[in-house]
Amino acid sequence: MNGILYVLRSGCPWRLVPHDLPAWGTLYDYFRTWRNDGTWDKVHIRLLKRVRQKGGRDEEPSAAVIDSQSIKTSAVRGPEKGVDMSKKIWGRKRHALVDNQGNLMEVKVTAASASDLAGAKKMLEPLFNLFPRMQLVWGDSHYRGTLIEWVKEHLGWDVEVVQSLGTVPDANTEPSEPEEKGSKGGFKVLPRRWVVERSFAWITRWRRLARDHEGLPQSSEAFIKLSASQRMLTHLAPVAA
Repeated sequence: MNGILYVLRSGCPWRLVPHDLPAWGTLYDYFRTWRNDGTWDKVHIRLLKRVRQKGGRDEEPSAAVIDSQSIKTSAVRGPEKGVDMSKKIWGRKRHALVDNQGNLMEVKVTAASASDLAGAKKMLEPLFNLFPRMQLVWGDSHYRGTLIEWVKEHLGWDVEVVQSLGTVPDANTEPSEPEEKGSKGGFKVLPRRWVVERSFAWITRWRRLARDHEGLPQSSEAFIKLSASQRMLTHLAPVAA
């Protein structure tokens, strides 16, 4: 575990692991085996429930936030790569679902050219019956339309779109407050959506995840879940200063 976490934190290639840690081939073999047999998934879900309990919440979340992040890839071979034309990024896209505290619930890595709608369906479809208390998902305007009906039909959850400030509201929504005179543009914190943006910031603190260095998207997903598990573990068992 120390060797695998070293690769995740430092971002170094497997072959450059220091000699005081196990051989790189041994580390990669364990990482790949636990990726394929679902061990990383089981550890992640167990820690998610434990950290929610410690925070005084039900271990099963009832609401979540969904979003995506396009990230550049390094010069490694592998499938699932493309161009996000809206952000002008060649690489992959991370679709993430987090609870209302920002704890990762699920992640799916696709080509950056994949739409948020297609990525969300791939991520959410396997979650049927995994989170029995789930009722509501917040997301941005990319998740309106057919996804709302699809989620309701396949998962029984409601999807609520959080409007960006200054956008034209739907006919059934109240108009947003006008901006103050002299106010400047730039990043604005939006209700609910800021939670998942913070989660993406947590992920990219790990150098291995600052860009996508993995050949397989499944390895990217495993490393993302491992980073989330390590963060939750520090809340459950903080290290004394």
